Amino acid sequence: MNNHIMPTYQRLPVSFEKGNGVWLWDDANNRYLDALSGIAVCNLGHAHPAIHQALTEQSGKLIHTSNIYRNTLQEQLADRLIEKSTMDNVFFCNSGAEANEAAIKIARKYGHEQGIDLPAIIVMEKSFHGRTLATLSATGNTKVQQGFAPLVDGFVRVPFNNVTAIEDAIKNNPSIVAILVEPIQGEGGINIPDPDYLQQLRRICDEHQLLMMLDEIQAGIGRTGKFLAYQHSTSIPDVCTLAKALGNGVPIGACLARGKAAEILTAGTHGSTFGGNPLACSAALAVLTTLDSDDLISSARTKGDLICAGFSAKLKNNQHIIDIRHVGLMIGIEVDRPCAELVKMALHQHLLINVTNDNVIRLLPPLIINEEQIHLLVEQLTHLIHEFTQPL
Repeated sequence: MNNHIMPTYQRLPVSFEKGNGVWLWDDANNRYLDALSGIAVCNLGHAHPAIHQALTEQSGKLIHTSNIYRNTLQEQLADRLIEKSTMDNVFFCNSGAEANEAAIKIARKYGHEQGIDLPAIIVMEKSFHGRTLATLSATGNTKVQQGFAPLVDGFVRVPFNNVTAIEDAIKNNPSIVAILVEPIQGEGGINIPDPDYLQQLRRICDEHQLLMMLDEIQAGIGRTGKFLAYQHSTSIPDVCTLAKALGNGVPIGACLARGKAAEILTAGTHGSTFGGNPLACSAALAVLTTLDSDDLISSARTKGDLICAGFSAKLKNNQHIIDIRHVGLMIGIEVDRPCAELVKMALHQHLLINVTNDNVIRLLPPLIINEEQIHLLVEQLTHLIHEFTQPL
């Protein structure tokens, strides 16, 4: 272990040297099936030729100039994202937390423009929005907040997938200006709301002139079988945040806005030194082109159905399985006990998975995963789950 790196992570005892598609190789040349995609980042897998070509060509021409000049690649990427999202404009940054920071600033400035001195944002229990002070304060996980008080004020927390709780919060707090929510909670345990949840939030926001803000950082960019998870409904948010898979590993984030929300941030009110630089935008453009040309988004739904059907069949007699849920390739297997030990067990079998919310096995495989690899994933993980829940 390198003592010169701050110990902010409990790193697993493996170091990867190369990758190709769904596979990673460690420094001893052992091959691993990656069912996590760098936590929903590498939707196109590892060492994708389109990303490699885009980065190679762009790095040989121009990497960075700053946002005080025009950037044609940024303009092209903005056009593509607006076309796909039906939003109006976009602010580029470097991460999901930064995208959510931009969303929070939009909400606060919107509130001040309405004459509200201390604007508040409704957020959800079990949510995750980032590690900066504001996004940490918005996050519904007291464990990750410990030690960082005083947190940022201005957030009102309610249970996820509970419209009545939102309506009650609005009645009790006239300073509420926005609702910030993940369409599917990832870190919270792959929690999927009722089919009409987003439509109900849209109705509430329209009735009370609130901003509807969706954190699509984990669910977006094709993972659920739509380009954005909210496109499974008929509702369009006022603000939508993206990151993770947008650059397939190259750091880039985006905060999209429409209507009144698109008019809030003006020159001098927000910025980012590296945000949307030519290198990052070249990668993101390659991602969008590949997703379109290879029809990977629509197939994510079919592949997710196949994976979950496999687990349902093979785990149906395991009484320790509480639930198997998914939207596209965003998959959670809930166990009746803490199961973080499964991550190391899987690593020993050269399989990369994750456990979130203590007892939910989280799978976020690359969108390029094929049927043979799906069967291998189901077989390997099923065996490990049986071994873990029913030891000899």
